[in-house]
Amino acid sequence: MKIEKEELEKYKKMLLKKKEEMLKEIRGVQKDSLNTSQRDASGDLSAYSFHMADVATDSFDREFSLGIATNVQQKILYAIEEALKRIEDKTFGTCTGCEKPIAKQRLNAMPWASLCLECQAKEDPQKKII
Repeated sequence: MKIEKEELEKYKKMLLKKKEEMLKEIRGVQKDSLNTSQRDASGDLSAYSFHMADVATDSFDREFSLGIATNVQQKILYAIEEALKRIEDKTFGTCTGCEKPIAKQRLNAMPWASLCLECQAKEDPQKKII
């Protein structure tokens, strides 16, 4: 299955739009996390100081959550970059595992997909396939 030039442009636009959305989200999360005071983040409006252990736990939780969010987003950004490269080298829409075509329904839902459903299931059978 060869994807027509017009369709490739459609996927390229989808990927670039998703990339921009992801970058905005990452910047927003980082800005919110870094600019929010400990008191604001906890919802505590009292004038009492925090216990050092509570502050450390809250800081760790915020950093951990930020790290998980940005890690997942970075993986998707990497997959988007790889998909854009596949568009350029004319291999987009072909499974990198078995070299069979990836279903258009899958590409429409997740244009950065590099594997067909069958290969995705083999690679990580524990993960939910989207």
